[in-house]
Amino acid sequence: MRGRENWTRREFAAGMFGGVLASGFSRNAGSALIQSGVVAQAVEARKAPCFRLRYLLASCLYGYTDVREILPEVAKTHAEHIDLWPRVHGSQREQLDEIGESGFGDLLKQHRVGLGCLTRYDLGPFRLKEEMHLARRLNCGLIVTGAVGPKGLAGAELKEAVGHFAEAMKPHLEIAEACGVTLAIENHGNGLMESPDAMKWLAELAPSSRLAIAFAPYHLPQDALALANLIRALGPKIAVFYAWQYGKGCMTAMPSKDELLQMPGRGPLDFRPLISALRDCEYSGFTSIFMHPYPRGRPILPTVAEVTEEVNRARAYLQTCLGE
Repeated sequence: MRGRENWTRREFAAGMFGGVLASGFSRNAGSALIQSGVVAQAVEARKAPCFRLRYLLASCLYGYTDVREILPEVAKTHAEHIDLWPRVHGSQREQLDEIGESGFGDLLKQHRVGLGCLTRYDLGPFRLKEEMHLARRLNCGLIVTGAVGPKGLAGAELKEAVGHFAEAMKPHLEIAEACGVTLAIENHGNGLMESPDAMKWLAELAPSSRLAIAFAPYHLPQDALALANLIRALGPKIAVFYAWQYGKGCMTAMPSKDELLQMPGRGPLDFRPLISALRDCEYSGFTSIFMHPYPRGRPILPTVAEVTEEVNRARAYLQTCLGE
């Protein structure tokens, strides 16, 4: 046991509290301790750490809306960071170039928003050098992209293909390390990372902690318990969790009420096991409330205010899941 000289203030308070209970101090002594705040500190010390979701607002939910209109919405959704998407899903990444790095940095400061992520499926995993340097300059620690490789593989062939991809990423991960950036690969459908096994192989074979996973339930079988077990298996390799379900899909035109079934709390997927798994893993990455409209590039609802309201409705549902 450590000596008393190494106790933290919180540990000392907890110890004092236990001693008070064990020794049966008088009511006056107990009252004095309460008045001094020691018991309050001890109770706090014995509480379990509070787990919370760190929300990331995807700019593409607002379509091609001016990023100046989106930034004030970030705080309204209880997020502190924005994820910039390029065309065709959004246009805010191109808007950054139009505004300029300095001007965009000023906008972030004005609205007290961090640039949490740059999503660049358009560049792929092997053309991110300049984007990583941009991320470093804007204090952004995450870039999401897709994998390159064959699809429809299983077993030893899948492991080999994922291994080849991980090996090919090594020089790019060296740049990521120098820039303080993590590259997260989404388990996009119809590609190398389309299966849970591929995700597990990437987690195992990744040559650096700078190579992580962007976890999208939409692209996986909609089995809540299986998704929860996969989250536990991947653990700290997840850098982004998309609160996103399949619903009725996002590849054809349909009424808005059907499109919105991709959002948490609207479609049939029960997010409670998934949130429980994130809590079990002490997940500290981003959570992005997400869906795709059809066609891409339009907001998920007609106005900025309506989009923010829908994000908050989904967030309230996730918070309920978290409470349970």
